[in-house]
Amino acid sequence: MTNWRRLRGWRLGYAVTFVAAISLIGSLTSAMPASSQQTASFDLDHGNALIEVVYPKFQRVSRTESFGRPATLTVDHAVLIEMPWFDALAPYHPTAKGIFSDLGRRPVAEHTTRNKNIAVIYSAFTSLNAVLPEYKPRWLEMMEAAGLDPNNTAEDPTTPSGIGILAAKNTIAARRNDGSNRYGDIGGRSYNLQPYADYTGYQPVNSAYELRNPSRWQPNTHSARNVYKDQQFATPHYGRVKPFSYDSPTQFKVPPPTKLNHLSREVYRGQVDEVLRASANLNDRQKMTAELFNDGVLAFGAVAGTPVVRDYDTETMVHYITTSDVAFVDVTIATWHFKRKYDAVRPFSAVRYLYGDEEVTAWGGPGKGTVSDITGDEWQGYLNMTPADHASYPSAHSAICLAFAQQVRRFTGTDAINVVAFYAKGSSLVEPGVTPASDLMLNWSNWTDFAGDCGKSRVWGGQNFPSAVEAAALYAPQIGNLSYEFVQRKLNGG
Repeated sequence: MTNWRRLRGWRLGYAVTFVAAISLIGSLTSAMPASSQQTASFDLDHGNALIEVVYPKFQRVSRTESFGRPATLTVDHAVLIEMPWFDALAPYHPTAKGIFSDLGRRPVAEHTTRNKNIAVIYSAFTSLNAVLPEYKPRWLEMMEAAGLDPNNTAEDPTTPSGIGILAAKNTIAARRNDGSNRYGDIGGRSYNLQPYADYTGYQPVNSAYELRNPSRWQPNTHSARNVYKDQQFATPHYGRVKPFSYDSPTQFKVPPPTKLNHLSREVYRGQVDEVLRASANLNDRQKMTAELFNDGVLAFGAVAGTPVVRDYDTETMVHYITTSDVAFVDVTIATWHFKRKYDAVRPFSAVRYLYGDEEVTAWGGPGKGTVSDITGDEWQGYLNMTPADHASYPSAHSAICLAFAQQVRRFTGTDAINVVAFYAKGSSLVEPGVTPASDLMLNWSNWTDFAGDCGKSRVWGGQNFPSAVEAAALYAPQIGNLSYEFVQRKLNGG
C-alpha cells in the first residue's frame, strides 16, 4: 500500500494551525454576507487564494478540530497542509527551491498571479482531502468558489494544478518517517494503528493519585461532562521529530529546573508562592489575556496574524506562513525534548504538596473572586478547564510566542505592531457573564510585549511556574531566527 493511500484512510484528528491561521481569515471575511461568501466567484488573476478561497472553508473546521488538542499535533498537521504551498509556488519564483522536493522552474511568462493561486488551491485541496477527508464537501465548495475542477488529479509538473498536487503529495511522502508516528505504525504495528502514540516507553513517576516525587510531572484528573479521567503525557516522543532549521534540540542549552527541586524547599516554595500570588491578584485584563493565549488559533490568527498579512498577496502570505510554521514546528520539537528530559512538576501538584489542607489566599474558582479560606488541595489555576497534559518545563506557550515574535520581527523588519483583541462584557469562557466586568480591549504595540505577556499568562492562568517561562527565552528566539533564515535560504535556492 502506498504512503499516499495509507494517508487518505487516516484521520489526523484535527486541522492546523498555530500559524497565520485560519481564524484570521474569519476576521477578514466576516463583513461579507454568508450567502455571498458561498456564491462569490474568485478572481484568479487578482485575488488572494488563501484569504478568499482556502481559509473561509477551513477556518471553522480548524477551530472545531483543534480545541483541546496538544500543540504537537497542531504544528505537525501544519507541515502537511500549509507548508506544501511553499513548494507549490517555488517553480514560479526566480530562485526558490522547494522544501520537500524540487519541482523545477517554470518560464518567467508563467509567473502569474493566476498560476500561483491555482497551484496553492490544488495543493490545499489535495492535502485537506488526505488529512481531513470527512470534510470533503467543504473542500469541494472551495474548488467551486475558485471555478476549478476537483476531478483534475493529474500530477503534471508543467501545469499549476499538477504542481500543486505534486507539492502536497511530495510533502506527505518526505515526512513519512520523521519520528512523529502520525500513522501509528512505528515498531512494526500493522493492525489497529495508534496515530501519535508514544513509542519511547515513557512512564510517569507519579500517578494521578500519588505524588511520589514532588519535583516531577503528575497526571492531572479532569472532568468531561462530569466523567473524571486521568491524563497521559501528550506525545512524549515528539522531541525526536526531525526539525527543519537545526539538526537536533540537544544543540540548545537549557539547564535543569533547579527551582522546581522540592529538596531545595525554600526555592521550591518561592515558585509556588509566586503562582499563588498571581492567582490571588488576578484582574480582568490578566484573565482575558490568559484565555486569549490559551487559544493558539485565535491568538496567532485573528489577533496577531491579521495585522501582518492584511495587505499581502498570495505569494508573500505563503512565505510568511511557511516561516511561521517552521518556527512553530521547530520550537515545539525542542520544547518537547526538554519537557521529556526534565519531566518537571506542574503548579497544581506543588500547591497540594506544600499546602495540602492549609488555607491559602488565591482565586477561588469561577465567579468566586479572591478568597482566603481555600485549601491547597482545593486550589486550581484559572485555566484548569484545559489542564496542560505534559510536563511544565520549559513553558511551551512562552517558547512558541517567543519564536513566533522573533520570526515576525525578521520577516517584517520591525518590532512594532498594533495587535488588538476585544472582549465584550461577560464573554469569558472561564467566568461567563462575570468576566470581564465591562467591555475590555487588549492591545500590544510591539512583539516584545506581546510575547512577554504570553509567557506571563501561563503563570496568571496557574499552568506554569515563572522559571518555566524564563527557560523558554534561552532557546526559542534562536529558533525564530533559524526559521527565518531557513526559509530565506530556500527562497534563494539553497
